[in-house]
Amino acid sequence: MDKITLQNMKFFGYHGCEEFERREGQIFQADVEIMTDARAAGRSDALTDAVNYVDIFAKIKEVMENERHDLLEKVAQRVADRVLEDSRVQAVTVRVRKPEVPLQGFLDWVQVEICRERQP
Repeated sequence: MDKITLQNMKFFGYHGCEEFERREGQIFQADVEIMTDARAAGRSDALTDAVNYVDIFAKIKEVMENERHDLLEKVAQRVADRVLEDSRVQAVTVRVRKPEVPLQGFLDWVQVEICRERQP
């Protein structure tokens, strides 16, 4: 299996359980690893044979910036669902990071990582 990676994308979104998070929003980061068979695209050099990462990015951006969810798990699941809409994607790993976490302490971010495969 071959892999396409979209690394450290940044979006402004309104996800979180706290009212101020849903009202004010914040920056979220995401990584997406797409497992696919890239042989046809590698042979033909044709975008029609490839997973179009420009289209994939647009789907991710739509979830990250236009949807609102309480949990990072839900955000990651929605991203995975949208990426798997492309029939060439066999599996996807999604990591969503929240750098501004409302807690009593210091950390770089909280991250949720999920892996999903195409169901037969």
